[in-house]
Amino acid sequence: MRNLVLVLGDQLDHSSPVFEAFDKKKDAIWMAEVAEEATHVWCHKTRLVLFFSAMRHFKEELEKKKFPVEYHALKTDKRKDRGKTFAEVLKRSVKEHQPEKLIVLEPGDYRVQEALQQQAESLGIELEIKADPHFYYSKEAFQQWASGRKLLVLETFYRQLRKEFDILMKGKKPLGGSWNFDKENRENFSKDGPGKIKAPRSFRTDATTDEVMKLVNQRFASHPGSVESFDLPVTRKQSLKLLKDFIQHRLPRFGDYQDASWTERPFLYHSRLSAPLNLHLLNPREVVQAAEDAYHQKEAPLNCVEGFIRQILGWREFVRGIYWLKMPRYETLNSLDCEDLDVPSFYWDGETDMQCIHQSISQVKEFAYAHHIQRLMILGLFAQLLGVHPYQFHLWHMAMYADAIDWVSLPNTLGMSQHGDGGIVGTKPYCASGNYISRMSNYCKNCRYQPKKAYGENACPVTTLYWDFLSRHRKAFENNRRMMFQMKNLEKKEEKELQQIYQQAERVKQSIRFQPPT
Repeated sequence: MRNLVLVLGDQLDHSSPVFEAFDKKKDAIWMAEVAEEATHVWCHKTRLVLFFSAMRHFKEELEKKKFPVEYHALKTDKRKDRGKTFAEVLKRSVKEHQPEKLIVLEPGDYRVQEALQQQAESLGIELEIKADPHFYYSKEAFQQWASGRKLLVLETFYRQLRKEFDILMKGKKPLGGSWNFDKENRENFSKDGPGKIKAPRSFRTDATTDEVMKLVNQRFASHPGSVESFDLPVTRKQSLKLLKDFIQHRLPRFGDYQDASWTERPFLYHSRLSAPLNLHLLNPREVVQAAEDAYHQKEAPLNCVEGFIRQILGWREFVRGIYWLKMPRYETLNSLDCEDLDVPSFYWDGETDMQCIHQSISQVKEFAYAHHIQRLMILGLFAQLLGVHPYQFHLWHMAMYADAIDWVSLPNTLGMSQHGDGGIVGTKPYCASGNYISRMSNYCKNCRYQPKKAYGENACPVTTLYWDFLSRHRKAFENNRRMMFQMKNLEKKEEKELQQIYQQAERVKQSIRFQPPT
């Protein structure tokens, strides 16, 4: 054999450069489901079904094109596995086929890349890692942009890409005369709620997905979540349908309500495109182009289109660049010196009286999904205020969300959400009291806790811990210009009131269990 081409579970792209110069007579494609990737974090059942089903469908598509594929599927009986890790399974395949070279696209996980490089070295075989053209910016391009900058600011980076790729531009100026429309994109719903919104595009499971669901339910029965509501695209064809559905039915109101939440309404105007994007079933360029076309065709307003494009062209590219620029040290950062505290047990089962947490976790349990504000300003917020170790929060996020890949999860959780990187991703911690949640959702309306109260009966734990968080990190934040307003409000509180808040915060912490349910 000449080349053994490795295709990982988040690289399901038929136009991938690993297929360039592929010789069907001399080369073979290698794909593997391995127990280590399913268990190195306590993966949500829906996440497992998504990856394994999408991989198997991709394998079937390759075989229809007459590509030789060696596919290692997990079995219900783990004794029949060819190995526990990529390295173990790959070692057996290399010994069996004796390829001259291994070829792989840049992995999305530093840990996986290191394991593959170490195994190739131990086997004495060349490993060629091809650059991933899926992204607008290569690792090298981001490194060049970042070189010499004291601060890496998303807004600066985002504007650079807008100009360079001529997206929402009129000559050298942004369309509409502004680079962003955040002020227009902070609407909340009236007391009557969001009203009727067309249900998102639905996908029936086929025999392949049904087989995977059976495997997951039997072999990974103790894992969190369920597969009963599995409704994610597992092929490129399905992913394109989901994109079309979003552009037509949700993008026109996306920007207005992108930060809003509502009881038992998990999707609202959000796209759910992050999972197929992160598995490479969709290319970000076609997603951005579809949104920009909607604006030019007067099918969606500029504030909604720009807000959506910013998430893909801006944040998605930015956090990927940060990840590869700062790894492996990045995952060890803990700027607020948090103790080795895991997430509360109710992050796994949703069993809490706090309605904002209960509602958010309930939909994560069912769908392995929450939109960005629920992730950042509810679940991430409470973990931050409580003092959860930033890497522990990252591991929980990797386990519970279908779209989680290390490159996107780590900077968003350890960095943006928990401020564990000390300001690399965001120049200030995203912290707020329960009043923010009350303003942007109806969760507090049905909650026993009162968001305006920091201590006393029915005091909101979010509000209590918010003031406690600001106080215990006073020295870290007092010189942060963007934290000036919050720190001044803290200074206005009398010592007697602060003591009551500290006592209330201690009671909140003592009431929380930190063991995941068994």
